[in-house]
Amino acid sequence: MSTITSLSASQLRAAAELKDKIHSLETQLSQLLGSVTKPAAKSAVTKAVKIPSTRKKPVISAAGIAKIRAAQKARWAKIKEAQPAKAAAKVKVAKPAKTGSKKMSAGAKAKLSAKMKALWAARKAAKK
Repeated sequence: MSTITSLSASQLRAAAELKDKIHSLETQLSQLLGSVTKPAAKSAVTKAVKIPSTRKKPVISAAGIAKIRAAQKARWAKIKEAQPAKAAAKVKVAKPAKTGSKKMSAGAKAKLSAKMKALWAARKAAKK
């Protein structure tokens, strides 16, 4: 029989799977027979190969989420209640209402358009 160090990775995985199967069968047998003996411990090969878990994340029900939200709101209310001085200090100052949108006159638009056309023409001429 070959040693563990001379086995390939796939052979080690197969050995680990077999060892796990043997372990699970031994536990089933001990449960059926009701024996007091414990199944054999897992070997180093089994411990070395990490097998991904198939467990799912726990799901919180809608009622559970509602309870968590209510508790959090109560905590914040208690905190805000304990600090009335800070709340009174933060008085919002009303901003003046806008009197309409700012519009550019037709003459100003024409001057700006002419200025930009001249600018772009000069840049285009400089490139040539």
